[in-house]
Amino acid sequence: MAPRVFRQNMSGDEIIQLAVRLGLLAFLVYWSFVLVRPFIPILVWSMVLTVALYPPYDWLSMHRGDRPKLAAATITVVILAIIIGPVTWLGFGLVDGLQGLAGQLGAGTLAIPSPPEGVKDWPVVGGQIYTLWDHASTNLRAALRELAPHLKPLAGPVLAFAGSAGFGTLKFVAAVAISGFLFHYGPRLVAEIRRIQARLITQRNQDFVALAGLTIRTVAQGVIGVAVLQSLLAGIGLKLAGVPHAGVLAFAVLILAILQMGSAVVLIPVIIWIWATKDFAVALPLTIYLLVVGLADNVLKPMLMGRGLNTPMLVIFIGVLGGMLAHGILGLFVGPIILAVTWELMMAWIHEERAEVASPDVEPGTQKLAAEA
Repeated sequence: MAPRVFRQNMSGDEIIQLAVRLGLLAFLVYWSFVLVRPFIPILVWSMVLTVALYPPYDWLSMHRGDRPKLAAATITVVILAIIIGPVTWLGFGLVDGLQGLAGQLGAGTLAIPSPPEGVKDWPVVGGQIYTLWDHASTNLRAALRELAPHLKPLAGPVLAFAGSAGFGTLKFVAAVAISGFLFHYGPRLVAEIRRIQARLITQRNQDFVALAGLTIRTVAQGVIGVAVLQSLLAGIGLKLAGVPHAGVLAFAVLILAILQMGSAVVLIPVIIWIWATKDFAVALPLTIYLLVVGLADNVLKPMLMGRGLNTPMLVIFIGVLGGMLAHGILGLFVGPIILAVTWELMMAWIHEERAEVASPDVEPGTQKLAAEA
């Protein structure tokens, strides 16, 4: 092996020049990060959309005479129509509801409304429901009156979150537009990522890239996509029913659906309210509609999550909460996806290392099967 020659003695001028160059490089890197940082959530969400929607884009491109630009434009226009249409409609309802909630918190007037007298006339359970509702309304009103001074500081964050909703909608639009350009370059970007992975990880580089893509698609379609669809449908039903704060309730359905907790906590009280305030001819179809919406995830998730989601609920919860705190509305969707991908890659890496330690002399193909088992 040829000996390596190192220059041990450097003059003072050379040391100063090297320090200046390194300092200038560090400053440029930091400045570049500062300039790019506001766009990181948008770029990440656009890449997530590209990965999640690439199968329908590929199918549409093939069935339109191999015209990828037309397929990308079609999907982009459809997603933009959904965002600009019902999402914006519900978003305004969310902003109004949060502003009203912040006002009630600031004034100390937050309370559950008293039950309508018509609840007493319900057969069998009407009297019991009326009594429970009345007790909850009275007791909670008294409790909130005592807690009003402590709840007032929450009004500021609630208003700030409501104010960020409009800017978050613009971020969604920008991310969708960028994803439309990424569809055509998707295979080329994946190939470059595989080359980078081959440099960083000499074994199973193909598997890690595929696992990351599969996790993104699973969470984006089976968790985020189903939650958004369920929230939109629930919000439309709540708006048609004239439920107060329909936007806030639809947002609560969205959070619960992402956390895999179901929407019954929100929809069951709403159904009770509908039966208490609406006629039978109106209450029955609305109840059927909301029940179908509440159970829709049981049908859609098995269809979109072929392999299921192995990521623990705590990881998803931290991703949702941390994403909202760090990036607002957009972080609500980006946070759980990023943490889920990180978790799946870490688990695959740990299982691979364990398999290699357990059988260091086994053929690579056998190691791969053992790691995937």
